[in-house]
Amino acid sequence: MSISVLTANTRRAVEVHRYPVLVYALVPLVALVLQAWLPRVLGNHVWFDLPLVVTVYFALGRRSPIEGTLMGGALGIFEDALTQHAIGINGIAKTVVGFLAASVGVRIDVENHTIRLLLTFLLSLLSSAIFVFIYRILLGLALDWSWIGELLRALGNSIIALLLFPLLDRLKVKD
Repeated sequence: MSISVLTANTRRAVEVHRYPVLVYALVPLVALVLQAWLPRVLGNHVWFDLPLVVTVYFALGRRSPIEGTLMGGALGIFEDALTQHAIGINGIAKTVVGFLAASVGVRIDVENHTIRLLLTFLLSLLSSAIFVFIYRILLGLALDWSWIGELLRALGNSIIALLLFPLLDRLKVKD
């Protein structure tokens, strides 16, 4: 017979992070604006997806699959509206990513920077795969892409997450 005891580490692992309302409004807005503006400045050599990184961060922190799904879907649809893509492609990809990130956040300790980095990399690749599947298979549209480019994008997202996540962690509401 085993007795389950909540230690400090287990309590921290299931802790749901809260943020000021302004953070929930401004961080996604800034991510969307930068995602729409920077490709115009830098050209087609943009190796990041800021709305995806923000979705992963808040989904991991809030640990609610419903909230992760809604945030991912909203950010994806707004991103589609600001780009030339068909409305809903990024919405679907980021919805899946938000759900999976929050589901993983419930099960493991996501305060570890290595885990966050690995999750961001893998979820970025998953988002790219979903995007390509919808664009090429379901819609039958031509798409200029390469897996090397998607690996670089996942690496760029991971580097941004490595820098951005500790900054956003400082904005948590302390109990």
